[in-house]
Amino acid sequence: MMLLSCAALLAVNPGETVNGMLDASAEAVELCINLCGIYAVWLGLLEILEASGLSEKLAKLLRPIIKRLFKGADESVHKDIAINMSANMLGLGNAATPYGIRAMKGMDDGSGVATRPMIMLMVLNATSIQLLPTTTIGLRAAAGSASPADIILPTLIATFITCLTGISLVLLCGKIFGRRKKGG
Repeated sequence: MMLLSCAALLAVNPGETVNGMLDASAEAVELCINLCGIYAVWLGLLEILEASGLSEKLAKLLRPIIKRLFKGADESVHKDIAINMSANMLGLGNAATPYGIRAMKGMDDGSGVATRPMIMLMVLNATSIQLLPTTTIGLRAAAGSASPADIILPTLIATFITCLTGISLVLLCGKIFGRRKKGG
């Protein structure tokens, strides 16, 4: 279907099609350069956070929540989860990914089956509370929005609701499937 669309565009007006493709490519490159600055700053801050030992302090601050949601994980996994959660809260999903992968590896029991803590981390990554949605604000600013930060409150409310819903569903499914395994 895509090939047919391109063939039709080239047959009807090849000059406009090529110009449109070139313009879109230039805009995509410009957007990537704008976002590189945002990511460089936040990735640098996350690196400083880890090098300065603040990540351990952050893990201690989040420890009650992390211990409750991620039973059985060790302290290094808690630290990775804390950094992952804080990066996600700042709207930096790409910066959170390496820590999430490290935490997943730390929670892997070698069975080839996702454990409840692994599922919880995946759900928290997908539904994380966005205190400051930096990537979206950066995209809006790059697109020329007059008020790119106007989305902070609606985003906070929406992500809070999705995060609570996700956590609740993981816990509920864990209880339901836990009972089935015990009874079965």
